[in-house]
Amino acid sequence: MTRPISRRRALAGFGAVAASGGCLGRSRNLAGRGMASQLTLQIDAVPADRDPNAIRIARHLAENLKAVGVDARINTLDQTTLWRKVLINQNFDAYVGQFLEPKPFDPDAMYALTHSRFAPEVGRQNPFGFADLNGVDTELERQRRAEPDRREAVADLQRSLTELQPFTVVAFPDPLTAIREERFDGWNQRQPLTVTGLLSLDHTGTTSDAIDGNGTEASTTLRLVTTDSGITENWNPIAAEYRRQGTFTSLLYDRLVLIDSGDVVPWLATDWERVGPETVEVSLRDATWHDGEPLTADDVAFTYEFLRDTSMGSMETPVPTPRFRGRSSVVESALAVDDRTVRLGVENVSRAVIVRALRVPILPTHVWSDRTDAATIAGFEFDSETTEALVSPNEDPVGSGPIRFIQATAEESAVFERNPDHFLVRSETGDDEASADAAVGIPERFRGKPAFDRLEVGVVPSDIAAVQMVGDGFADATVSTLGPDAIPRIGREADTRLVTGRSGAFYHVGYNVRRAPLSNPRFRGVLASLLDKEALVEEAFDGYAEPASSPLAASPQWVPDDLLWDERSSDPVHPFAGDAGTGSLDVERARDLLRDAGYRFDEEGRLLARQQ
Repeated sequence: MTRPISRRRALAGFGAVAASGGCLGRSRNLAGRGMASQLTLQIDAVPADRDPNAIRIARHLAENLKAVGVDARINTLDQTTLWRKVLINQNFDAYVGQFLEPKPFDPDAMYALTHSRFAPEVGRQNPFGFADLNGVDTELERQRRAEPDRREAVADLQRSLTELQPFTVVAFPDPLTAIREERFDGWNQRQPLTVTGLLSLDHTGTTSDAIDGNGTEASTTLRLVTTDSGITENWNPIAAEYRRQGTFTSLLYDRLVLIDSGDVVPWLATDWERVGPETVEVSLRDATWHDGEPLTADDVAFTYEFLRDTSMGSMETPVPTPRFRGRSSVVESALAVDDRTVRLGVENVSRAVIVRALRVPILPTHVWSDRTDAATIAGFEFDSETTEALVSPNEDPVGSGPIRFIQATAEESAVFERNPDHFLVRSETGDDEASADAAVGIPERFRGKPAFDRLEVGVVPSDIAAVQMVGDGFADATVSTLGPDAIPRIGREADTRLVTGRSGAFYHVGYNVRRAPLSNPRFRGVLASLLDKEALVEEAFDGYAEPASSPLAASPQWVPDDLLWDERSSDPVHPFAGDAGTGSLDVERARDLLRDAGYRFDEEGRLLARQQ
């Protein structure tokens, strides 16, 4: 049974605004206080050719909503338009998408996603407009500060989120990648296409008959294929639209630290230390930007200030970055002490939260300081102020990372090359002082990397085509996660191997809690009970996923026993209102849940928009 919700909980989640019904049905639902109309809800998702899993989840939910009397409609739109609608304009009822926080997945990722301080903002931070000031907010702050009892704080946070359902976790898909080991080996078995995964590759020395675009043998060219054309059109590491693949921008823009197999690796920073409860001092390597300009502590200080307000004070209210919002909120001030030392004023938070805050892309001041003006895009209107920095495609990106941009053809390909001036390359050039400085703290397997001189990413129309490119030797690996339909094809390609692991990128249904009835946590709980997650895993993901209730399920060490899925056939908090695992909904049982939540039906069985 669905757990009872306390009076305080029943009032939680109304957000900044709680007035209207669905996108399509708002005027109808609000027309006339004396007469009730059928509830209309719109579910936004990208089309099947871009994400078949998302549209299958949307259809499953829509079918069950219709069965209980809701006029449910699916609205398909391209990825960029979807995220602008949800993240910037906040003009939606519900959407189906993925939360793409890379592993390792720290619980503090929930801070920006659900804290009420971000509800009024536009962007990826709290797109739901969710607010639970005395519950979730308190638990979010507690988990940031707790050291020995952080696990308990995180457990309480998960219980609150699964009860109140600002979003419903559906499943964690297995990342499926096809690789070819003829020319490169050392592919990470669980996360081959992360930054550290690609930098761990070694060249086998095997030459190739493939010829690159300049007519030279491409023996040290790493060739990847993807169905996502975003990498050929946008290289903005702080883009307002939700990026599906962050690996390449992470290779263009260095972070202060990286996480590799759970270990903190000094990256652009040689070292960092806490010199007070609310002060962190960071020492930097000798580094340069791709255009030859020196990278200094001023750039690091600028980055943290810029992430908190991309208008740099030129607008009435700050315009923070939609990405890295939770991380940048930890850093309250940044001061360049000298060219290679920066002092960060931080909240009194745990070491783990500080480490996460150090993992943001460092930006060149001389490039991004010119992007603080209000954004203008022909033919597109924003419902709130944003800046050029957040919508710019960032053509000709200038970073400091181990690869640098060469060229791209929209919807066809993007080409990068090894950065010969990067500290990874310099760390293996000799025994001089510069080499020693470049090697400080860098694991041996990364020194002298990347192992390729050139990186080419090609766009193909389908997962099947991507696998065929790898099988035929025209690519070394696929980038975008493959759908299950492509798996049999991998088995038929003699030199191609499937690599899979566990992803933190969970599929979910997100709700706009600014609008009734989605402002009611009991109504959202019923929506969660309309999702047969076990059946979706089998039917939508062909078994290559794990159903879940908690957003932290990919990191089971954080999940309390009462929220573990284990051998359960249904959600431990909001069980499916039917025969779990079969997709068969018990309509009367679902309607009873709605009646218990205060909703009523007309004589024809249609759910009325207004509660009793």
